[in-house]
Amino acid sequence: MPRSIRFASPDPTPVLVRRFVQLFVGLLLYGIGIALIVRGELGVAPWDVLTQGIAKQTGLQFGLITVIISGFVLLLWIPLRQRLGFGTVMNALLVGPAADLGLWLIPPGLDLWVRVLLLPAGIVVLAIATGLYIGAHFGPGPRDGLMTGLHRVTGWKIWIVRTGIELVVLAAGWLLGGNVGIGTVAFALLVGPLCGITIPMFAIKRPAATTPTEPNVEPAGVAAPGASVAPVPSAEPAA
Repeated sequence: MPRSIRFASPDPTPVLVRRFVQLFVGLLLYGIGIALIVRGELGVAPWDVLTQGIAKQTGLQFGLITVIISGFVLLLWIPLRQRLGFGTVMNALLVGPAADLGLWLIPPGLDLWVRVLLLPAGIVVLAIATGLYIGAHFGPGPRDGLMTGLHRVTGWKIWIVRTGIELVVLAAGWLLGGNVGIGTVAFALLVGPLCGITIPMFAIKRPAATTPTEPNVEPAGVAAPGASVAPVPSAEPAA
């Protein structure tokens, strides 16, 4: 199974409480952001194109399929020896139901001008949610972990791995009947820069003693190429 993340020592209670709150709020907003983009009906993110396509072919709920896909992606972590965190599991379990909630709250078939507004709103909400959930430091989501694991094993650059995954997923979703449109392109172009703002904004500062065994990642759960963990200084007094 994927290796779990262990913490050297617990965070102070206020920090730990904030981390949990930020994680769950972020995952809830992540699902709502997906729902906003889906109801915009102008195209969705590649993974959601795949989810839509499977939903059309099987009749299963969007959220349930999201959970199933997350579970399948987690299985791909095993040969990659990718680390599993609490946030990884919560991401796999909660984003789908949160998306279903958003799809229930927002009716389909809205006027064009409303749908045009839903698209950028969904992208912004998704970026904020990503900053909150990644900033809680509970581990990457299934898809982020797949990307960083492939990067580490293959040695390919992050952008090559990410682009390859997105293209394969997008093609599969399109072949299954998923919705591809201007929103798909807008998501690809805008969500990265927006997350570059939100992730540092919501990153929780933690005591140094609690972080040595966590994976070394850049904001948004992306492993820095060539990054390594610094050695622990010797406890012996200087001569």
